[in-house]
Amino acid sequence: MEHLTLLADWLAHCERLHPKSIDMGLDRVRAVAERMGLKFDCPVITVAGTNGKGSTCAMLEAILMESGYRTGVYTSPHLVHFEERCRVRGDIVIATDLVAHFASVERARGQNGDEISLTYFEFTTLAILQLLADAKLDVVILEVGLGGRLDAVNILDADCAVITSIDLDHMELLGNDREAIGFEKAGIMRAGRPVIVSDPVPPQSILEHAASLGADLWRFGQDFNFSGDKLQWSWAAAKDKGGRRYAGLAYPALRGVNQLVNASGVLAALTALRERLPITAQAVRNGLSMVELPGRFQIIPGQPTLVLDVAHNPHSVAALTENLDAMGFYPCTHAIFGAMADKDVAPMLARIGPLIDKWYFTDLPTPRAASGEALCAAWQAGNSRPDATANAYKTPEAALAAAVLAANPTDRIVVFGSFYTVGGILKNGVPRLSAPHLSA
Repeated sequence: MEHLTLLADWLAHCERLHPKSIDMGLDRVRAVAERMGLKFDCPVITVAGTNGKGSTCAMLEAILMESGYRTGVYTSPHLVHFEERCRVRGDIVIATDLVAHFASVERARGQNGDEISLTYFEFTTLAILQLLADAKLDVVILEVGLGGRLDAVNILDADCAVITSIDLDHMELLGNDREAIGFEKAGIMRAGRPVIVSDPVPPQSILEHAASLGADLWRFGQDFNFSGDKLQWSWAAAKDKGGRRYAGLAYPALRGVNQLVNASGVLAALTALRERLPITAQAVRNGLSMVELPGRFQIIPGQPTLVLDVAHNPHSVAALTENLDAMGFYPCTHAIFGAMADKDVAPMLARIGPLIDKWYFTDLPTPRAASGEALCAAWQAGNSRPDATANAYKTPEAALAAAVLAANPTDRIVVFGSFYTVGGILKNGVPRLSAPHLSA
């Protein structure tokens, strides 16, 4: 297999290796990492949670880059191209640069004829971690893929862990309530090292695990907090955490009601690491003002307005609903929605339903997805708006084309749900809409 020269061929190989797409546990991936001699010579920050992980990673990266540090970032999943999962010094890696690292993983897992089976996520994670380890970086930021305790990223002992908001998602793997899910996320903590908990109401299981482990707990609302008005905001750490303050900050370039909570966790993490990674107030200002992250309440100007958001669980859809509500009046709101079959879509549709006038449910290009017809039926079963309409489509692109055709220039179109839904809209570049009714 080491002769493979294209990233697409390696990814296809990874998909065939293991009988399960998700196989929770660290023994196999740790064994291969040890064979590879994988280690980092710089601080490592891991980020776990249900929502806000990608935004947190992007803000950490932006501020650290503004401070002059050579950064590496690993996030998942990707929207369009696999390479989006890895950024080095702010740039998405080139596919050909990944190939040699896939070959290294393949050699290590088959070493001495003792072959170790890896899932797609485990194999690709090891390849990206090796690329980052070889890149001579000053700091590495790693988003935890699923849970925490048993996620492949957790083979590394992070210098600082961040746990963002906790909500019900992936319950078949992580547990049926916030306490069980919180325990899984808490697995990224390390004794004596800082853990930033930016969820304003964290599960007790997280707090108890931090205490039993002897982690350096930084808790939102107690060890750090923010305040602000419509024009600016400020952040402060408690005296026993150094008492650092940032005042008169502009709002982060990432839009949304939840981004100040994410940004607060970011500033706590950077404050906890200040002796190893000192930053300036100006780097904080510049980084937050310039941070970008596609698909997180991304508003694309045009006629009609287009909003892209990878909200795919009740908590993130609630945040999306608040953000849409704050945008002001639109005569008609069209929604394109696609989701995995294991998602509990009823509470999501019920929460955002009052804002949506026309629904466009879509199939997605993965066997794990619910069909557009099934989503449409789920909506009809709980719909409380007799004036709303709904149809099903085979692809996100077809759904968007139908929405544009039906929309007036002053309307808005919201695309949300799975990464596949938003990725289907972005795969040919950021669309600039021009409704056919402009001349009317």
